[in-house]
Amino acid sequence: MRPLHKLSAVAVASRKKPGLLGDGGGLYLRVANGGSRGWIFRFTIGGKTRDCGLGKYPTVSLVKARTAAENCRRLVASGIDPIEARQTERQAELLKNAKAKTFRECTEEYIASYEAGWRNAKHRAQWHSTMETYAFPTIGNLPVASIDTELVLTLLRRIWETKPETASRVRQRIESILNWARARGYRTGENPAVWRGQLDQLLPPKSRVRKVRHHPALPFTEISLFLAKLRGQTSLSARALEFLILTASRTGETLGAKWSEIDFVNGVWSISASRMKSGRPHRVPLAPRAIAILKELVELRQNELVFPGMRHDSPLSQMSLLMLLRRMGHGDITTHGFRSTFRDWSAECTSFSNEVAEMALAHVVSDAVEAAYRRGDLFSKRRTLMAEWGVYCANGPGQIVALERRERGNGKAR
Repeated sequence: MRPLHKLSAVAVASRKKPGLLGDGGGLYLRVANGGSRGWIFRFTIGGKTRDCGLGKYPTVSLVKARTAAENCRRLVASGIDPIEARQTERQAELLKNAKAKTFRECTEEYIASYEAGWRNAKHRAQWHSTMETYAFPTIGNLPVASIDTELVLTLLRRIWETKPETASRVRQRIESILNWARARGYRTGENPAVWRGQLDQLLPPKSRVRKVRHHPALPFTEISLFLAKLRGQTSLSARALEFLILTASRTGETLGAKWSEIDFVNGVWSISASRMKSGRPHRVPLAPRAIAILKELVELRQNELVFPGMRHDSPLSQMSLLMLLRRMGHGDITTHGFRSTFRDWSAECTSFSNEVAEMALAHVVSDAVEAAYRRGDLFSKRRTLMAEWGVYCANGPGQIVALERRERGNGKAR
């Protein structure tokens, strides 16, 4: 048997010459050219000689190195490669730690991975707030591997009947996080937050829990009188609200409008995909009054924003529009409700197809087959529709007849 423990602590500490200094039994102190020192265990198994690193000196002392080398010799004697054994041990430890990952930790990692692709800061904030408010109190500190159907049901039942829309979003987000955790190896098995074939058997559908509450809207028969009153207001918020109504756009789209999006020559407002709810670019044909509003405001231009707020480079706030409605005696309606006003008018007072009106509102086609075949944006028809809407908003129903007759005379199909 080869002699062991040939080195002394003093010899190890004083060794400066590059090379190997043997302690016996396969243990060596390796001194590098730069003077750094470390321990290795040299062994032969399956006819192949390998070096297994045992750590740096003096972090690993001579005594600790001898203990590690003894463990390696036992493994080799049993036909086990110490290097492979250590890798297996590390993987087991990683798996153990991974399975101990809490739902909160997985949520934070999921958000960090995906938030760069989310459209706006509000969406990111909603992810954090819904998890903090509704999910974390019940499952936040539990290992993600232990989340089961009963736990998901426990937190959803508390809000399913009182806040069905919120509860549905919470469920969807939990499902996404658990899918991510399974893909990362933090959990196994089926996803307990899946709706179809799982929770739909245990919870009533949203439609039976609570009727959908639509945004309060102004009847289209009152829009011309409302706009006549609105045009009497001189504030920037009044011009923003009027522009919103004339374009049938969403509040965020209007308030975030930029001058670079406006084409005065062709009368088009082009909104980028990043600012659209659908994630797709949208062109809005502008009625004459909408263009007039823009020409009025461009003379007062402060920055890139069409409707700038009080803070530098920040748009006008949504609250300013709501406060304007209250001052005008219409605190019972919302800015989003004017899209419903436009939609009702289009259905009741025009012969335009449903597809044209939906495209004007930038709604996503829900039917996959229809979406595949409908590649255009029906811009020409939408231009006529928005022109009629502008006339109706300015004058009421009486002036539309002449415009419709002119379009029919031109032989334009709808």
